[in-house]
Amino acid sequence: MLPPLRPGHMLRAIVLLIAAMAILIPALIVHFAPPVVRHLVAHPLPTRVVPQAEVPPVEPVAFEDLDPDEARAFNASVPFVEGPNPAARPFRLPGDAPQQARAIDCMAAAVLYEAGDDPVGQRAVAQVVINRVRHPAFPKTICGVVFQGSERPTGCQFTFTCDGALVRHHWADAQWARARSVAMAALNGAVFRPVGHATHYHTNWVVPYWQSSLDKIAAVNTHLFFRWTGWWGTPPAFNRHVSADEPIIAALAAYSEAHRGIDTVVAPEGGVAVDAAAAAAPLPRSLPGDANSFLLTLDPATLSPDGFAQLAARACADRPYCKVMGWTDPTKTPTALPLQPAQIAAMSFSYLRDQAHGYDKALWNCREFRRSLPAQCMKAQTFLTAVAVVPENEAPAAVAAGAQTAAARSSVPALPDGLAGVRRKVETPAAKSSPPTKTPPPVATGGSEAR
Repeated sequence: MLPPLRPGHMLRAIVLLIAAMAILIPALIVHFAPPVVRHLVAHPLPTRVVPQAEVPPVEPVAFEDLDPDEARAFNASVPFVEGPNPAARPFRLPGDAPQQARAIDCMAAAVLYEAGDDPVGQRAVAQVVINRVRHPAFPKTICGVVFQGSERPTGCQFTFTCDGALVRHHWADAQWARARSVAMAALNGAVFRPVGHATHYHTNWVVPYWQSSLDKIAAVNTHLFFRWTGWWGTPPAFNRHVSADEPIIAALAAYSEAHRGIDTVVAPEGGVAVDAAAAAAPLPRSLPGDANSFLLTLDPATLSPDGFAQLAARACADRPYCKVMGWTDPTKTPTALPLQPAQIAAMSFSYLRDQAHGYDKALWNCREFRRSLPAQCMKAQTFLTAVAVVPENEAPAAVAAGAQTAAARSSVPALPDGLAGVRRKVETPAAKSSPPTKTPPPVATGGSEAR
C-alpha cells in the first residue's frame, strides 16, 4: 500500500499539471485549428473623373498583392456599371500594302499572346487595340498601341512585349495563321460588340491598381473589360485620326516578313536574319539630353551582325527619328556627340530612322562584317591631307615647310549631329616660284552614309 501524499507534494503535482496543460492545450489548438478564411470586401478608391479638356493618363500595369483565389473573389464583388454599352464603329485600316502588313502582324501577335488560340478572346482583344488606336490617350498606330512601353522592362501595356514571351514561346504556323485571320477581320470592319468602347482589360485572377478608376463593362471568358469613366469613355472620345506610319518591330521578325526591314522586303536574299539574343538583350540607354541618339559598344561574340539591326530597332521603339551608332572596339566608343573623324572611321554599325523623309536603314562596316548587298555597306572613310603643289625647282626646305603647314591645317571638325558629311576644302597659299605658276586647289574627301 502506497503511503499517502503529503500536502506539499500534492500541491506541487497540481501546479505541474496545470503548467503542462497551459502549454499543451494552446499548442494543440494552433496545430489543429482550421485555416483562417480572409473575407475580402471591395473598397473602391475615390474615382477622379477626368474632364474633357484633359487627356487621361495611361498608367503602367501594376497589381495588388493578392493570390489568384483572392483576386477572383475581389473581382467578382465589383459590379458592372449600369447604363448602355454601345458598340464601336467599324474600323478600316489605312496605309499601303507594307504598312497594312505590319499592322496586321502586330495585331495578330497581340491577340495570340494575350488570348491564346481562342477566337472569341482574340476578337475581344483586337477590339480593345482598335479602341485604343482611336483614342487620343494612346499611340495612333496599331503597332504603336501593341508595343507601347515595350522598351522598358516594366511599364509595357501588353505584358508579352516586355517579359520575354516572344523569345520563350513560339506558336505553330496554323495558330499564327488563325490569329492573322482574326486581325485582318478586325482591321477591315468586323466589330466585337460585347466589349463596346473598352480600352482596358485583365484576367480575373489579378487586380491591377487602375481597376478602381474605370468602369467595368463586360466579361469574356476569364477576361474583364473596362472603359474610362466620364466623357473619355463615350463614343465621341474615339474620333482621333489614325496614322498609317506603322513602325517596324524587330521583335516580330520571327513571325512577320513585314517586320524584317526594308532591305529584306526588297531583296530577301540579303535581308536581316532573326537573332534571339538581340530580341532578349537589355535595351541600351539613349544619350543624356538626346533621347533619339544611342552610342553603343557591340559584342560580336554575343550578337550577330543582323542582331545589331534588331537591337537598334528595339532601342528606337516607336520614335519617328532615331539614330544608333555602334563600335566593336570599346576603346573607340565615344560617350558624346559630335563624333571625331577617327571615331567615324572606326564605326562598325549605324542605323538611322527618319520617318519624315521616309528613311529607315541599317549600315555595316563591311571591312568587319560581310554583307550580301553592297547597299548595306558603309562607304569607306578616307581623310586626305591637303598639300600645296611646289615647283620642281623649289628648295627642299620650302617643301618641308609647306608640308608642315598643310599638316597643321588637316584637322577636320565633326558635324554638329555627330555624323560624317562633306568636309570643307582647306585653302593653302600658293608657294612662291619663278616663273609664276598656278597652284591647284587642295583635295579633300569624306562623304559618308554612316548615320
